Amino acid sequence: MTPRSTLLCGLLVAASLAATLTVAPSSAEPTPVAPPSYTAQRTPAEENPLAGHAWGVYQGPMDQAWLPYAASTGVKREELAKIALTPKAKWFGAWIPTSQIAAKVRDYIANAQAGDPDALVQMTVFRMTPWEGEACRRLPTKGERRDYKAWTDAFASAIGTARVALILQPDGPFALCAPRGSLAPSRLIGYSARVYSALPDTSVYIEAGAADWPAPGSQGGVRSAVDILMPAGIEHARGFALNGTHYSDTNLEVARGAAIVAELEARGVPGKRFVVNTSSNGNPFEFGHYTGRDADNAFVCTSPTDTRNCVTLGIPPTTDVANPAWGLTPETNALAAAYADGYLWFGRPWLYRQNDPFVMKRALALVRSTPY
Repeated sequence: MTPRSTLLCGLLVAASLAATLTVAPSSAEPTPVAPPSYTAQRTPAEENPLAGHAWGVYQGPMDQAWLPYAASTGVKREELAKIALTPKAKWFGAWIPTSQIAAKVRDYIANAQAGDPDALVQMTVFRMTPWEGEACRRLPTKGERRDYKAWTDAFASAIGTARVALILQPDGPFALCAPRGSLAPSRLIGYSARVYSALPDTSVYIEAGAADWPAPGSQGGVRSAVDILMPAGIEHARGFALNGTHYSDTNLEVARGAAIVAELEARGVPGKRFVVNTSSNGNPFEFGHYTGRDADNAFVCTSPTDTRNCVTLGIPPTTDVANPAWGLTPETNALAAAYADGYLWFGRPWLYRQNDPFVMKRALALVRSTPY
């Protein structure tokens, strides 16, 4: 895929992920194993909705990593557990029909909570149609808009009172390239932000790109991120999400997040928080500077000290964002403590092109090369 910053300049030729994302079929679900003890540590922000609760781990075929893990033995099983048994966000999208989405969500939540109604379940909604490259060529039809809202309503009804952290619409900057500057896609996302945020225990984070997309390292990039969030219902959401499909340095992501918080406040939307995807940036690099053939399927690092532009697992999911153990700068730790709710895994580098299917060789290399 062409670097996304170039795509947004009008040279978008990439195909939409939504057309290819699938859930691996399975005729039988393995017997769940006891999940690891995984309780998010409290941060100084006492009102952080992600802190102080067990984090649920889904164990079933809706997670592409689960079946390979369940079928493995010995050292390979121990290594794959670092992906399969880590709390992470399952992606839900248009590949699941409106008629089926509520049942899928209920099953997912029940499995992940494993009988603990206070356990936090993490999910990602990637439902916008069209999206990515196609979103720059056409707007959603009336039928697609109706179905989007119906799907959203069904999804929300299935969440109900469950405790959920929800990442809304990865690759958010594609909203900026809608034909004729239309806000129609953003307003649909805004509909979802309102509906999901109205649920009693759902925390919504709207995706706003990454520190290297749009406009790497510039105030213009911050303003563009806020231009994404404002029509997408950020006033209703807990906050926003960064770095969902990129590999950017967490130091840079936290700095951009803090700048976005300040810009939102300047535009009359104060008090927002953010989360950063750290599943894919154990060896961070700028997406647009990748020297291989396909940045979406970047080479996996060969060791924790590999210095190439390569991907490996980053900081484990946590709300303990200011922990010196993560190796971030003191400035980053201070900003994260003030503005970040958590480092989460809502990217999926163990999948082909971060999409589908699960790639065993890739997953094992990620585990073996992570510095964390």
